[in-house]
Amino acid sequence: MIAVAKEAAYEAGKILRQKLGKLRQIETKNNQETNLVTEADTESETKVIGIIRARFPEHQILSEEDGTFRSDSEYKWIIDPLDGTTNFTHAFPIFSISIGVEFRGEVIAGVVYDPMRDEMFYAEKGKGAYLNDSPIHVSDVQSIDKAMLVTGFPYNIRENPDFCTERFVAFLQHAQAVRRLGSAAIDCAYIAAGRLDGYWEVSLQPWDKAAGQLLITEVGGIVTNFEGGEHDLYAPPILGSNGFIHESMVRVLELAKQITIQNNDRKTQ
Repeated sequence: MIAVAKEAAYEAGKILRQKLGKLRQIETKNNQETNLVTEADTESETKVIGIIRARFPEHQILSEEDGTFRSDSEYKWIIDPLDGTTNFTHAFPIFSISIGVEFRGEVIAGVVYDPMRDEMFYAEKGKGAYLNDSPIHVSDVQSIDKAMLVTGFPYNIRENPDFCTERFVAFLQHAQAVRRLGSAAIDCAYIAAGRLDGYWEVSLQPWDKAAGQLLITEVGGIVTNFEGGEHDLYAPPILGSNGFIHESMVRVLELAKQITIQNNDRKTQ
């Protein structure tokens, strides 16, 4: 399945490279003007699903654009054919294809492919994670004040869900640096490869993080919810790190939340 996922991601990457800067149509979805979809998304998805269905026709599929194919199979492929669509529409060359495989509710394989850098990140449960066939590992940064973090913002950022803005500001004040790349799958892959030290985001879909969270945990990193508890692939938030700074990140997330609640209470008194 890893081989098929890598093949599918690579072939979809060819489509995305060809389409970059040449889009004919950009649409919105879910009644959100910032939530975009293009012909590149759909063509990439068609290629990925076609390759998977040719090899594993009985497997379930959950994909961002096409929805869900259900069956009695205990295997489910979780696909984002273009993670970073907003970047793509601006010809900003940071985007990826993300493919995860779930078995009995647990992600057992994952691939994140960056076609612009020809970087193929992949992991299999219990067998580590790799970048273009070389083993990768998380960073050894021990404290949050020396950490470079990464995050993303939800499409409804203007509504500031789950204290999104306040938590971003709090990390700006505690970390060495904070980046925002625009592809959740690449964010996770970079944590796994030691290029970044910690990652949080308030609202993601399963296809955004299925492969990426496995990359992190397979190389000694930690993935949880914001409270430090078990991560639920089908719940919106994710907190991932090299492990060393994880408790500090949990504390910053909670501190920002509590300060905001207290400030709001004072305003209403």
